Amino acid sequence: MDYQADPQEYGGFSLLDEQEKQEIIELIFGEDGLKVGLVKMFHDPWHQATPDAPFDHATSTEHMRYFVREGLKKTRAGGRDLQIITTLYGPPAWATKQKFLRGRDFDPEMKGSLATYMIDWVGYLREEEGFPVKYYSLNNEGEDWWRWPADGKDGNIGHGHDYNMYWSPELVVEFIKYLRGRMDAEGLGMVGVTNGEPTNWFRFSTWGYADALYRDEEALEKLGIITSHGFYSGGYRNRWFGPHTSQGIALLREKRPLLKAWVTSASWSNMDAKNIKEIHGNIYDSQVNGIIPWAGIQRPIQWVGGDPNPGSAITVHEDGTYEVRRGYYFYKQVSRAGQPGMSVARTMSMDSQLAIIGFAANGTSAPDAFVVSNWSENDKKVSIKLFGSPHGFFAAFITTEGDKDANGNLSGNGLNYQPYGEYEVKNGQVVFDAPRGSVITFFGK
Repeated sequence: MDYQADPQEYGGFSLLDEQEKQEIIELIFGEDGLKVGLVKMFHDPWHQATPDAPFDHATSTEHMRYFVREGLKKTRAGGRDLQIITTLYGPPAWATKQKFLRGRDFDPEMKGSLATYMIDWVGYLREEEGFPVKYYSLNNEGEDWWRWPADGKDGNIGHGHDYNMYWSPELVVEFIKYLRGRMDAEGLGMVGVTNGEPTNWFRFSTWGYADALYRDEEALEKLGIITSHGFYSGGYRNRWFGPHTSQGIALLREKRPLLKAWVTSASWSNMDAKNIKEIHGNIYDSQVNGIIPWAGIQRPIQWVGGDPNPGSAITVHEDGTYEVRRGYYFYKQVSRAGQPGMSVARTMSMDSQLAIIGFAANGTSAPDAFVVSNWSENDKKVSIKLFGSPHGFFAAFITTEGDKDANGNLSGNGLNYQPYGEYEVKNGQVVFDAPRGSVITFFGK
């Protein structure tokens, strides 16, 4: 592949004018937008042609850096800040034994050069751009050995997934220790190293990655945070099976109880109330501290073979226009409620189709908040009993799925993050109506 001939630009900012780009920045980072606190930046394979060549961190990252630069400016103008994680989406061809893009096997002779590739990018972002990069993640779904033929002689470009290399549990452990030392020597001690990002928490827990870290005291001590994608597949239909589980996270927290865990990619599913239930599962079943969904802004045509996760917050079309989609409003219900520094509150529900996500202020300026997802086909009268919150009133906002056609497809006529009244706490309870297919967020007043 030749990046100059086929520059994949997944986010679509190359098609938009300045006004449109600023409108999207406002939608994502603004005071009335999603108010996100976490950002993931890909580190692609195109920054260095050979281990001795000069670095080019600018060419393939122009639009991503614009997005983060303007988003950071907007966030800080509102008195907030961002935490940035950057992920090796795939190493350069020279770092693999195969010496072609998306080669399967790491070349141990390139260990030092690959670490330099990682470090130079982090230094560029922090020093040249002034970005608050907090973590470097070793790989993007690098656990999935089945994405290559058995002999490893083909990179499966156009047929496989992403631009990753195979990262065994042993290689992950080795590289955490090595990169930590190299980063410290380069004055980057403030940037943590993570284990990379398996497809889901089930694979992190059961494919040997959590166990390898648990058995290596040095690697576990040098691990910045635990990272994984949070894709959910609960049925036993195929090899993508992967329920929410905290098994691996809990294992590592036996030795490091305060170790944080982030989801660094998760599906938008059908952009409906059930998608918020998936977020609930990542928070309460997997026990994570932060969630970054997959590609909030997408340009679908850039995906070879079609986008495998077609949901999004915003879609950019090839004619230079963009569309704010239903996923944006459903995600807004949780992103504004769970702000950086807040703590997750314990929640319980005696209706399995009512998922409750709770956030406590925890000393921040944000109010206590809770999110109720009614992903059933029935309207429900709901009573929420509160413990420990000082608020006497809660202001509510609602997003709904709207009507469905004969095939069960959503019509698009639902409510999009609309005010839903104010509710007084009476006898320690808030009582309200939850329409079918709705997500309602309550902010303390």
